[in-house]
Amino acid sequence: MTTAMGAALRRIQLGNALSAFGNGFTVPFLFVYVAQVRDLGANTAGMVLATFAVAALAVLPFIGRVIDRRGPLSVAVAGAVAAAVGSMGLGLAGSEPLVIAAAGVLGAGIAAIQPALATLIVWCSTPTTRSRAFATQFFLGNLGLGVGGLFGGLLVDTSAASSFVRLFAIDAVMFLVLGAAVATVRLERTPVFDGPVPTVDERLGGSGGWRALLGHRAMVQLCVLGFVMFFACYGQFESGLSAFAVDVARISPSMLGIALAANTAAIVLAQFVVLKLVERRRRSRVMALVGLVWTVAWCAAGTAGLIPGSQAVGVTAIISAYALFGLGEAMLSPTVAPLVADLAPASALGQYNSAFALVKQLALAVGPAAGGLLAGAGLYGAYIVTLIVCSLGITALALMLGRRLTAEQDNPLRAVAGTAVPEPSRTASSDEVTTAA
Repeated sequence: MTTAMGAALRRIQLGNALSAFGNGFTVPFLFVYVAQVRDLGANTAGMVLATFAVAALAVLPFIGRVIDRRGPLSVAVAGAVAAAVGSMGLGLAGSEPLVIAAAGVLGAGIAAIQPALATLIVWCSTPTTRSRAFATQFFLGNLGLGVGGLFGGLLVDTSAASSFVRLFAIDAVMFLVLGAAVATVRLERTPVFDGPVPTVDERLGGSGGWRALLGHRAMVQLCVLGFVMFFACYGQFESGLSAFAVDVARISPSMLGIALAANTAAIVLAQFVVLKLVERRRRSRVMALVGLVWTVAWCAAGTAGLIPGSQAVGVTAIISAYALFGLGEAMLSPTVAPLVADLAPASALGQYNSAFALVKQLALAVGPAAGGLLAGAGLYGAYIVTLIVCSLGITALALMLGRRLTAEQDNPLRAVAGTAVPEPSRTASSDEVTTAA
């Protein structure tokens, strides 16, 4: 990776971290803000959360094609501006229609940003540095979100709507900072392609598209695996697992907050230790191991309901489960996104990134609904068993996927004999990728 590529990548990573920092000011308090501070009720707050998912599902099937036609820079900047408008709109809106409309704009903007940033990270990295680049993005995103949440908690005042306007304004400014950081990156050539970045006529618009992607069996298998992953982990945090923790393990909401903090802490503390352990191993085997780690996590959560009256056991079990989920997430961050990039044809990178983001969004929509239905019916035993089966399914699907991957796709570092793990500081100068001052 050249010095210029590293500089461009650092600028993108910094912008992403600051936008996550801004998100931390608003995400933990959004439901309370809509339902109580704006006095619009829990139903409207639920509609706002659902609007985020609907907006993303509406945008993601098309945004990949735009990225491949117009390039990720313009899409990321447009998404950042839209997200800033939506966030500021949420802070200023006082009626149900305006709040829902602002949530839609914010959701659409974030949906555009995610695959565009993933494509930019690929453009600014090489196959051997890509795992580290995506691990760094995940680490900084979680760190920014956690720190932003801490600062937001200090500023928030549920008796004053003005304090929330301040929070949403900070979030909007951070989105604009992301847009400015991305806008100053200039890409002329990139190691992803053998020659110059494809022109408009050479990109996906001429051929391929969803039909070609759906005919790519390895990518389809990865999407199925991704759906199960996101369903079994992220899709349960705010619905089934939290309900199980409160209703069965009998832990307090404050302890549930500590469990969520343990999840973030596990990611932040373990990310680069885990990276060193997994980046030279086959990606399919790492994903299979994540399934086993999450199986243990769900078994640990299940033990919280086996010993009635023992709150200490329940608290320990739930916190341990959340920490194990974080460990699994740290293992996935340098594994899944780079694999999507390595499976994608050079002219369809945006399409593949947006397709995988769509799969994630579908899982995040279905997961809470399924978990909430089982929890609402009191079928907690069936709930835990279902998630254990899903976690074991991750292991089986990952091993099956591994049989379809080439050596370079499963692990670029092992496929290239004698390749050392690149050090970001040992980069040679080049004018292939430039950044504006």
